[in-house]
Amino acid sequence: MAESTDINARDAHIAAQFDADVGREQIGEIYAKALLGAAETAGQTAEVLNEFDDMVRDVLAPHPKLEAVLASLVVSPEEKLGVLDRVLGGRASPLLLNFLKVVSRHGRLDCLRAVHQQAHRLYDKLQGRVRVRLTTPTPLDQGQVNQITASLRAKLGGEPVLEAIVDPELIGGAVLRIGDTVYDGSVARQLQAVRQQMIDRSIHEIQSRRDRFRYPAGN
Repeated sequence: MAESTDINARDAHIAAQFDADVGREQIGEIYAKALLGAAETAGQTAEVLNEFDDMVRDVLAPHPKLEAVLASLVVSPEEKLGVLDRVLGGRASPLLLNFLKVVSRHGRLDCLRAVHQQAHRLYDKLQGRVRVRLTTPTPLDQGQVNQITASLRAKLGGEPVLEAIVDPELIGGAVLRIGDTVYDGSVARQLQAVRQQMIDRSIHEIQSRRDRFRYPAGN
């Protein structure tokens, strides 16, 4: 299929024009929008995302050398197209495989994980879902999870998708992460913050005393 007829070619071409110093996250977002647009047009958004999940988990994660080849600047785009056909041909849907080939033609297979992450972020936004990570020193029971989820739902104005993580090093409380914002309620970090405040106050007092007893120049 000619590149001009590729469903993702226009968006991929835009992404390819970015300078090398542009973060992978921004590039990943552009490709993710292209993928979601194509999947939505085909009525296969959830299916394509699940398939993308499977590829990252079952193909990229256990085969780091394969991922390195796909991301390599030394391996030509044509060689990468052959690798994609051999590895995913007959396993991936035509839509996903075609998308990956477009990304390969523009030398951006090194951004696959960023594309995957951004695709989920954008899809969550479209679905009114909010990813929430809650870290606690001990596991939460289902009742606590339900209670926290209900409370977050009322405050966030969306459907929270809660990821519960256990970190025994926390003395107490919890650390809540919503998007890029961290709401830290752990006693351990509170104690660390207090300790740092005490250190800063002591340094300030010492500096003030030195300034108080310093004679003016020329005396």
